[in-house]
Amino acid sequence: MIDLGISKLALIGAVALVVIGPEKLPKVARTVGTLIGKAQRYVSDVKAEVNRAMELDELKKMKESMESAAQTVQQSFNDTTHAFEKDWREATSGLDGTDLLSSPHMGYEVPEVMPQYRHPGKKWRLKQSATPKWYKARAGIKTKALSGAARVARFRPRRDWGA
Repeated sequence: MIDLGISKLALIGAVALVVIGPEKLPKVARTVGTLIGKAQRYVSDVKAEVNRAMELDELKKMKESMESAAQTVQQSFNDTTHAFEKDWREATSGLDGTDLLSSPHMGYEVPEVMPQYRHPGKKWRLKQSATPKWYKARAGIKTKALSGAARVARFRPRRDWGA
């Protein structure tokens, strides 16, 4: 880029003052400044667009790599699941569950009728009855919430102004 120092800018300004004239120089300087500003904005917009395009390409590559990794994991999971199911079928083929459980070497016999689960019928998380208000009043249980200002006003000692 062009190396513009203070001495070079002063020389350019002096030449412009002589060539353009002192009356038109402020208007020309404003026009040149506006054009330079527009050019800088255009260059920054182009740079931002290029950066966005590069980031989009990187994101697309990352997405593709993540999708391929997910497919690899899914495939290995499917292979493992199929192998497990095959081994399970091989291990359990020909076995009869009653002979295995009722064999004498297990140490116990399985009853013929298994007991059914019976729900206790209680709602132990729910309170069955409400506490009466007379009990709360006698026991000193708070039934209403007080704001901070109301609490201060309630418990503030009273002054006797007349006495």
